Parts: sequence; C-alpha cells; structure tokens
Amino acid sequence: MKICVPASSANLGSGFDTLGLALNLKNEVIIKPAKFHSVSLMGEGSNIPAIKDNHMFMSIFNDFYHNLSQNKKNFRFEFFNKIPLTRGLGSSSSVIVSAIASAYSVADVELSKDKLLNFALAYEHHPDNITPAVMGGFNVSTVKNNEVQYINKKIPKHLKAVLVIPNRSMSTNLSRKILPYKYSKEDAVFNISHSSLLSAAFMSENWEMLKTASLDKIHQQYRMRQMPELFNVQKLALNNGALMSTLSGSGSTIFSMCYEENLDKLQKKLKKSFYHFKVITCDFDNYGLSIFK
Repeated sequence: MKICVPASSANLGSGFDTLGLALNLKNEVIIKPAKFHSVSLMGEGSNIPAIKDNHMFMSIFNDFYHNLSQNKKNFRFEFFNKIPLTRGLGSSSSVIVSAIASAYSVADVELSKDKLLNFALAYEHHPDNITPAVMGGFNVSTVKNNEVQYINKKIPKHLKAVLVIPNRSMSTNLSRKILPYKYSKEDAVFNISHSSLLSAAFMSENWEMLKTASLDKIHQQYRMRQMPELFNVQKLALNNGALMSTLSGSGSTIFSMCYEENLDKLQKKLKKSFYHFKVITCDFDNYGLSIFK
C-alpha cells in the first residue's frame, strides 16, 4: 500500500489563513505487513533523528488504527519525503493527512476525503494547508462548527510553480507573534478586497489579475523582515514573468506562479541571483491525497 500527499502553499499573499494550493511535490509512505514494527526514511529529514523515527506520524497513526481495528498487527513503514521541512510548504499537514489515511487504509475502513479533512483539523487548526493536501488544486476554505467548508478549483497544466527555498527556516510560532495585534480598517478592507479578487481570478482563470490580487498588508511584510532578501526574491520574480509571487505559508519559501513559456527564464534568473538558495520548479497537483493498494 502506498499513500501520497502533496506539498501546499498557503496564504498566497492576501488570502491569510484562507487560501491555499497543492504542488506536485509529494511525500510518500509505503506500508507493508511485517513480523516486527520498523521504520525507514529517505529524502527530507533523513539526517534528523526526531524526524527519522516519524514520531508525529506514528502517534497519529496508532491513535486511529487502535480505535479502528482489534487486530493489532505490525507493519513496516517506508517514508520517501520530498517536501522540505519547516519551509512553509505544508510538510506537517502532509504528515497529519497521510497518518490518518494510512490508519483507515490498513484497517480496511472506508474514509471520505471530507471526513479525513475534518479529522485533520484537530491537529492543524488552519485549513489553508490541510485542504489542498487532501483535495489538491486551489482551495478557498474556512471553519464552521469545527468542520472545514471549502470550494476547490483545478489548476490548468500550462501554469507552473517556481519555489525559492532558503537555506534556513522561519519559525511559524515567531511568525505569528510578530504580526500586529490590531489592524487598521483600511488594511483590513485592502486584504478583504484583494483576497476576494484573488479567489475570483482563480475561479475565472483570469491569471493576469493575480499580480494585483495577491498584494497583502496583513502578514508578508512583517514576516519577511526576518529574512530581508526575500523581498528581492519576490521583486525579481515579478519582474521576470511571474504572475504572482508570495511568501509560502509563514515562510521561508517564496512561491511564484508563471506560464509554462516563461518558466525557463524565471528559473534561470532566480538561480543566478540567489545561488545560495534552492530553486525548484514543479507542476500543480489537482488530486490531493492518493492511495494505491
């Protein structure tokens, strides 16, 4: 059995804690029956002992599996991680979603994606990352009565993602603490109008509107001050073919979207100017969680 969960980029500028999309950059776990419990990890985090043992995954998996099945079997878990850790690309959401889905799959109990999404909400209270991880595509999401309410839109193949991934992280907790306690009415209205426009641009596929619609006054400027070179990454991307360029999640990755014909130019410009960072390109993922039995 193989479980695949995509990376995600959340906030998308003006869509603070609300908007997110899925990237074709995936974590995979292969689960096999075994005489003894064992875990192996390749890829991102394989050199970090706490990550190597996948404590978060195993804790969530065991909680759900023990409640679902009376047969306490042993398994071998083989993890293949491609999502960078602590870089604002939804690595934690991927672990949460894959752990819950794995428990239901090995217990042979049916689980809808909507139900999975609401289970995941107990571990990740902001739906802008877990919704793309489960559903794929672009998502507008909120929470009502402890349930995720969302609208999903597939992203066309001619659009590509460019990720500039710094060699250091930005603390999510610190990134929230440095945000203002209060905002002016003008800034609040600015973000409401721009996030509404951003959602409409995705739904109507008006890609030329993204550069304006993704402008933000709520979080990016405060968070990016921790790593000022990110302002230059964003500016260079927007000047070289990016349709939008935003801080991914709470950072430190900068996510940009472009047309396929502009991908090579944009990637080369970013690699040349920010050679000390990792620059990768990928497609968008329109399927979200995938299970192969």
